Amino acid sequence: MTTILLVDDDEKIKRMLTRRLKKAGYEIHTAENGKIGVEKVLELQPNLTLMDMHMPIMNGYEAASALREKGYSGVIIALTASAMADDVHKSIKAGCNYFISKPIGIDFEKKIRDILEGNYE
Repeated sequence: MTTILLVDDDEKIKRMLTRRLKKAGYEIHTAENGKIGVEKVLELQPNLTLMDMHMPIMNGYEAASALREKGYSGVIIALTASAMADDVHKSIKAGCNYFISKPIGIDFEKKIRDILEGNYE
């Protein structure tokens, strides 16, 4: 089964995305901040990590960068409410492969599937 780690400090978003992704057939694990997220990514080696960029303790930019420094080569998708070009550039520079803006749209599951299948630009 395909494993996804969702790293977000917003409990409502975690519940909603967990429900949607489980319904789509994925095994979901969660973490509430970047520090715990880094630990779980290294432990679980998920197929894909969804990383909120704005969290307490360690934000998503720091977490993605730390994972890349530790040699993690898996897919990291930045999640943030701010879709400004600077934020997209900053998340890619930190080590994220893709960027999805909040609020999460109805095509979210299709984007995730396409990314996992290597069909997403």
